[in-house]
Amino acid sequence: MAAENSSSVTEFILSGLTDQPGFQLPLFFLFLGFYVVTVVGNLGLITLIGLNSRLHIPMYFFLFNLSFIDFNFSGAIMPKMLMGFLSEKNSVSYAGCMTQLFFFCFFVFSESFILSAMAYDRYVAICKPLLYTVSMSPRVCLLLLSGVYGMGVFGAVAHTGNIVFLTFCADNLINHYMCDILPLLELSCNGSYINVLVVIIVVTIGIGVPIVAIFISYGFILSSILHISSREGRSKAFGTCSSHIIAVSLFFGSGAFMYLKPPSILPLDQGKVSSLFYTIVVPMFNPLIYSLRNKDVKLALKRTLGRIIFC
Repeated sequence: MAAENSSSVTEFILSGLTDQPGFQLPLFFLFLGFYVVTVVGNLGLITLIGLNSRLHIPMYFFLFNLSFIDFNFSGAIMPKMLMGFLSEKNSVSYAGCMTQLFFFCFFVFSESFILSAMAYDRYVAICKPLLYTVSMSPRVCLLLLSGVYGMGVFGAVAHTGNIVFLTFCADNLINHYMCDILPLLELSCNGSYINVLVVIIVVTIGIGVPIVAIFISYGFILSSILHISSREGRSKAFGTCSSHIIAVSLFFGSGAFMYLKPPSILPLDQGKVSSLFYTIVVPMFNPLIYSLRNKDVKLALKRTLGRIIFC
């Protein structure tokens, strides 16, 4: 009987953000605006870093990849979400749901670890400036990037594999605007504590390991900054980290709020609002944070715009 129920669920229905018809069109235009800003901001930053040779250093190499991840992360979620605002039946096939879940987990894990790699880069730049070119050589950067995307694959395979082996019975309404882990677990009719334990372990690795690495890096950075004698030097050193600190706080703060609390404390309806931050707000704000608070990026933007106007 369970096998029949599992095979009969060929599609899921996404409940979306709201079931109020009057809000659907305004929300569509609101999130369409968010998506346009996200696409333009991240593609603009990718193009800017690619075209300006002065930005071809490890710090911007990782920023380039952060924008690449954010662009694709948003692309895995937003188009389907926007279609849901305009369609009467916001359905997604079983295969489509598992595919979205896979890429969602891949980009979440990749972003988590790219932020920790960026923290390590700032640690070397501030604490070991004389060894920076050696410690952050192209080979080291590529190894770090391989680790970032390797952990992305690990998170995607672990979470998707955990969900694929669940049985889904008659109810196919997902209480979310996307195929996320917790709503699918809630929907399954044979989910056990083992499935929940797998989620907790994998999420702890995906959030806990990068957070520990970031805290250790910034512990050393803070110690080095406090030993700088000049006030101007301390301000400059802290300024190179401020954008990264804001990005880390937004991403890990919203992610931890969603996944590291029991469902009884954070109902899924509230979880949907929380997940908006790391799926939509963070990819949109990251390029703005790094563009508006970075002198090198602003200077490169002026030069690029100057060339375009001159041509």
